This record gives sequence, C-alpha cells and structure tokens, in this order.
Amino acid sequence: MNQQRTLNDFLLDVVKSIFQDMVSMDTLIIKIMNFAQKLVDADRASLFLVDSKTKELYATVFDVGLDGSDSEGSTEESAKGPSFRKIHFPLGTGIAGQVAMTGEILNIKDAYADPRFNRTVDQLTGYKTNTILCMPIFIRGSIIGVVQMVNKHQGLFTKDDEKAFEMFAIYCGLALHHAKLYDKIRKSEQKYRVALEVLSYHNTCTEEEYENAEKDAIPDKILGVDDYFLNPFELEDYQKARYSMYMFSDLFGLAMFDHSSLIKFILTVKKNYRRVPYHNWTHGFSVANSMYTTLKRSGHLFNMSERLALFVGALCHDLDHRGKNNKFMLDTEAPLAAIYSTSTMEHHHFNQTVTILQQEGHNIFAKLTHSEYKKVLDHLKHCILATDIALYFTNRREVMQLVDTSAFSWNDPEHRLLLCAISMTASDLSASAKPWEIQSKTVKIIFEEFYQQGDAEKASGRQPISMMDRNQPDQQASSQVGFLKNICLPCYNLLYKFIPETKPLLDMCAANLRRWEEIEDQAKEMKVQENEH
Repeated sequence: MNQQRTLNDFLLDVVKSIFQDMVSMDTLIIKIMNFAQKLVDADRASLFLVDSKTKELYATVFDVGLDGSDSEGSTEESAKGPSFRKIHFPLGTGIAGQVAMTGEILNIKDAYADPRFNRTVDQLTGYKTNTILCMPIFIRGSIIGVVQMVNKHQGLFTKDDEKAFEMFAIYCGLALHHAKLYDKIRKSEQKYRVALEVLSYHNTCTEEEYENAEKDAIPDKILGVDDYFLNPFELEDYQKARYSMYMFSDLFGLAMFDHSSLIKFILTVKKNYRRVPYHNWTHGFSVANSMYTTLKRSGHLFNMSERLALFVGALCHDLDHRGKNNKFMLDTEAPLAAIYSTSTMEHHHFNQTVTILQQEGHNIFAKLTHSEYKKVLDHLKHCILATDIALYFTNRREVMQLVDTSAFSWNDPEHRLLLCAISMTASDLSASAKPWEIQSKTVKIIFEEFYQQGDAEKASGRQPISMMDRNQPDQQASSQVGFLKNICLPCYNLLYKFIPETKPLLDMCAANLRRWEEIEDQAKEMKVQENEH
C-alpha cells in the first residue's frame, strides 16, 4: 500500500513536471532515475534512449546512485572509459539492448549466469552486479528508451516491483516525449536568437551611417515639407530620412526624446523597407509626410500618445513589405500567414517596428513612463493594423453611423481610435490625392507590383485577378476609377468632416478621379471603334 501511494505521488509529480515545470531532458532523466531506484529499492539506475536513425541506445546521464549523483561503474554498457556520459551502443547488445529490441521486461536474478550480461565494467571498477530489472519505455507504440535497475538491496526484484515499474514506465514515456519536445523548442529558440542577432547586425544602421547623420544637424526649418502635394520622387533616400527626423522633432521636440536614438531609429526604419516597386521606403516616407501635414494643420485635436502613434505608425506601417498582399500570403501558406491569420502583413509591420525599438540605442520612447510607453505601443498597434484595407470598411461604417446620429464625441476614447484609424487610411492612400503627375507615376509603380504578384501566382499554377495580370493592361483606368470612387474619395470626404484642413486631399482626389474617368471613357470608345472595324 505504501509503495502504491509512493508511486501515485510520484506519478502526480511527473504530470506536474510535464504541464507546469517543463524541465530539460537531462534534468527529467535524473529525476526519473532517482525515483526508479527508490521505487524498487535498487542500488543503481540507468536510462537509455533509442536513436531510431542509427539503431542505437544512447545516454548522456548514464548511471545514478541513491544519492542522486552520477556514479561510476554500474552496468555492462558503460565500458567506455572512466566517464559515463554520452555513451552509445547498438540495439540488441547487452541486457538493455535486448529489451530495446524485443520490448520485453527482463528480471535477471543472477547477472553472471546470463550470457547477455557484459562483465567488463565490473572487472574494471570492482563493482559486483547481481540482479537486474530492465524495462522498455513506450510512447505511441514505439520503444523510445530503456530503464535498467541494478542490485536490489533486499533480495531479488519481485513481480510487484515489475508491476510498479511497468506503471511508472508509462508515465516516463509521456514525460520523456514532452521533454524531447521541450528540448527541440529550446534549441529552436536558440537558433532564432542567433538568427535575430545576425539579422539585427545587418538590418540596423551601421555606426558609419549613424555618425554621418549625426554630423548633419537636424534642420531648424525645412520649407514646403508640410504640404500634401510634396513629391517624394524628388528626394534621395537619405534626404527622406533627414526630412523624417525633422518632421518628428518639429512635431514633438527633442526634450523627451533622445537625439541619437531618433537618428538610429529612422535610419534603421529606412533600411528595413524592402526594394519592392511600391511598398518601399519612398511610400513609407510619403505616408508619414501626409500624416505630418495633417497633424500640423489640425492643431491639437489628437493628444500626445495619439500623435506619436499616428506619425511613427505612418512611417513604419509597411516595414518589411514583400510586395504581396494578405490574400497571397494566405493562399501560398506563407509562414507569416501561419503566425497571423488576419491582417497578416499589418501584424508583421507592427512587430518589425517593435523589433527596431528593441535594438540597442533605437528606443525613441525610452524616456516615457511605463504607462505612457504602454499607451503609445497600444495606439501604435491600432494605427498600423488600421492600414489593412479590409478593416477600413468596418471603421468607415462605424464612423459614418456616429456622424449620421450626431453621436461622435472627442471625449470618447473609442471614437478617437476610430478617427485615428481613418486618418491612417487617408495617409496610406495619399498617393491618390497627389497632383496628377505624381499620381499617374505612382499608379504605374503600383501596377508593376501587382503584376509581379500576378506572375508569382501564375508560376504556382493559379490565375491572378485581371488587375494583377500584366497581359490585361487595359484594366488600369477602370480599376483606378473604382478604387478612387469607392475607397479613397469616401475616406477623404469623411476625414474632412472632422478635420476641414484636409480638404486639399479631398479636392485633389476628386480631380484625379475625373482624369481617370476620362481615360476610361476614351479606352471604352477606342474599344468600340476597334470592334466596329
């Protein structure tokens, strides 16, 4: 009864270890061996694991005495030298190897009378092996290891010992299986950390880049930067970074923000935009410039936390974009889609932003209090996720309902978040509200990115939608008419109701829509004429 109670207590302890403690394989093995000795009153314990690839038994913690420490010279398979760690031998060799091959329990009453016993270790160490109890450990019907007990203190190993040991072995299998998974996870985590360390080295600004930027003091004034119609194509990449530093310092000052962190942060953000046709550093800068202009012209409608999230979110909202949309990520079962099932890329953009903030010397929010920092990050995540066009329709509908019922209140935090979301979409789509020369050039770039996705879809055996098929270039005008009419114009019209200073966006978007409608009409007319001939 006492033995059964002891067994039950230990099995409960094993279950707790599996689901609460998550110990490493070696730690669990020592724990199992220690108890196994006490369970059957053995002098020595060994545990071997099966390597299914090499068809061998192996052990890193080979032999444990009753005091819980590794002990030298106890069982036959240890004839490898004075150190009994990391030993291995073929399945079928010795008592343990036989058990691993057959899956049978072996209760040896006289080791020296059994031809399978190897006396070498006893001869080397002076230890005398008399009795052996050896049992397989199963998981899902396969033998994953063998536990071997040596020399019962009082007499022979009994049938009761075998029964208790057999029940114990079932839980050992479960525990070892989880420990193996834990070790794999731990190794994967270490590999991830190494990869992250390598990536951070290559994906953060170099010391030389920082020093060169630090020598160029942030300007006190840049004329014409608070302009919705600023042409991003006229600026070099480094100029865009300098403009971004200026816009940040102009909006927030540098009293609460470290100057060197700001430089490193923006240079690293620039570096982490990929060289894809559209969703690149030029786009990130342009969206940030549009948001900067809105914040400058709207006064203090938004509080400090919101303003920080809006500007930094605009600057970082497409970090590490691959030039493919969320549907493509889901359809191709991309790793990112497995991590984030909704707003796939937007979640990734936010996490990339946080990763940059976590790099040494890059945290522009380091001087904020804990509560301020948390609030900014919460708002930042909200703002970046809001650039998912799928969320825009829901946000727009909710804001329209508030407008129609005159229920909108600047004192309601949820209402403010909705307006932040609409502001993010308006800035993200600001290329549609640039002068025609910039707008038409941007559309060509956007469609090249669309076509590249379409090419990738064709390569994988799928037919892209017509807008992404480079063999259907006549879709550009009609798609732009639909895009501006159904998405962009309603967004700017809604934003104008709350921030009248954004009217230039509304007016220019409407003007561009008229141009695209003219082009669409001309294309239709030409098609009719071609059909007539």
